[in-house]
Amino acid sequence: MGKKNDNTLVKNASFLMVAALVSKIIGMLYKSPLSTTLGAESFSMFQFAQNAYFILLMIASFSIPQAVSKVMAEKLSFKRYRDAQRVFYCALLYAVISGGAVALFCVFGTELLVPDNMANARLALQMLAPTIFLSGILGVFRGYFQAYRNMMPTSISQIIEQIFVAAVALIMSHVMINHFSGQGKDVVERWGAAGATLGTGAGVLSALLFMLLVYALNRKIIKKKIKRDRVSLDESYGSLMKTIILIILPIVLSSFIYNVNSYINSYMYTGIMGFRGEDASVLKTSYAEYGYFMTLINIPLTLASTAPTSMIPEVSAHYAKRDIAMANEKVTRATWISMLISIPAAIGLAVLSGPVTRLIFPGTNGEAGNLMMLGAITVILNGNSNISNGVLQGIGKPNIPMINAAIALAADIIVMALLMLFTDLGIYGVVVSMIVYAVVMCVLNDHAMKKYMRYKNPWKSVYLPPLLASVPMAVVAGGVYYGLYYLIKSNIICLVVSIALAVIVYVVVYLAISKPDPEELSGLPGGSLIYRFGRKLRLI
Repeated sequence: MGKKNDNTLVKNASFLMVAALVSKIIGMLYKSPLSTTLGAESFSMFQFAQNAYFILLMIASFSIPQAVSKVMAEKLSFKRYRDAQRVFYCALLYAVISGGAVALFCVFGTELLVPDNMANARLALQMLAPTIFLSGILGVFRGYFQAYRNMMPTSISQIIEQIFVAAVALIMSHVMINHFSGQGKDVVERWGAAGATLGTGAGVLSALLFMLLVYALNRKIIKKKIKRDRVSLDESYGSLMKTIILIILPIVLSSFIYNVNSYINSYMYTGIMGFRGEDASVLKTSYAEYGYFMTLINIPLTLASTAPTSMIPEVSAHYAKRDIAMANEKVTRATWISMLISIPAAIGLAVLSGPVTRLIFPGTNGEAGNLMMLGAITVILNGNSNISNGVLQGIGKPNIPMINAAIALAADIIVMALLMLFTDLGIYGVVVSMIVYAVVMCVLNDHAMKKYMRYKNPWKSVYLPPLLASVPMAVVAGGVYYGLYYLIKSNIICLVVSIALAVIVYVVVYLAISKPDPEELSGLPGGSLIYRFGRKLRLI
């Protein structure tokens, strides 16, 4: 039973991981022509508006899927389908109210969110107000199916969302720039960024329509389960709404504090560097380079976050039944999935940072690659803290990661202020502050998990094998790329060959070191093929 449940968790995480990978690849690929269309300065406006939008989204709805899946999973673990459905209705009402309020603030409060030296980002942010409202409703539907341990609707909706984001952003940015081309640099910069943000709204709307369709198709099955329900307590809507608010608010606040550091760092960077007399054009160009870096680094970061997303319903259900051992087992499996991706991704990005950024963003001046070399470690650190955040929220301790995030944020702000005021690191200071934040978060969360879950971090079995396998992988990746580039001078050919060989080396060495069994690999995408490959080479 344990292995069957483990495979369910791994498969659910795999669905989300594949969807996140496809979505992020689409997102990465469209931002390359988008940055060319907009130009560095307009792209920096688009990036700043997206960062501010992300903060508002966290307040309105970012953690709603996790919260809904957690509360519903606890009801469903006792087959209380009617109570779970009531949770769903209450969550929808919460999403409409909170999303509507934050959307209005997005329209009328942009001057508070965007500094004067980035004022051309304000229109783009206002364009995102309807998206904030729709995102909360979309989050409720995603959390609903995650509670039933069905990750397919969420996975498919993420891919649909990103396709529409890419297509509409490219089309509308081009339309806006052409339409306003004769009206001055500032006007073109402002409307170009605003046109690009319309893609975000189109993506959320398309994903929501898909989730509504999936819900409609499953409605008969859900109704049958509710009709056969004889154990629900028929909790009042008022009581359930109170429960949802008490659970959602700490999670939202925790996620807000956990993620707001990127926006605060951006705000401090533009504000302090402007105060120091940095040329506006240089400041915007450096911020665009930071945007390129974040676009690339967010791919493995998103993949790392899929494990805790699929894990929360599982951990919540076992913890509700006081099965701490099984809950800890789920945590270990989720950590294994995360580190299997995070560690080689971080090391690979650090080694090939320059070639990768030049391939995706040909207009880069090289700064994004340097930022990647410095900041790649955050992939591993954030992968770790995403897991621990999910665990602590799943066991009903959302205040703990919130407090830890606040402490880490304070350390981040102090370091950021000192670096901006007393050094010439510039945009590199933003990445250093990110690293400080991530380290503090990992240490504090690990201490909390030991205290509340009696959980011992499986360093030797989960972290060490991918780390050891990544060392020869990095040697092959760097050696093949730079050796081949010396001969043929083709960035894309050299990257494709070096990455392909590096992946093979990583898989071979990892199998030889960890020797996983078929059950461990069966839930991963291509896991059975990897196992057969290992057997043929007599590695397993």
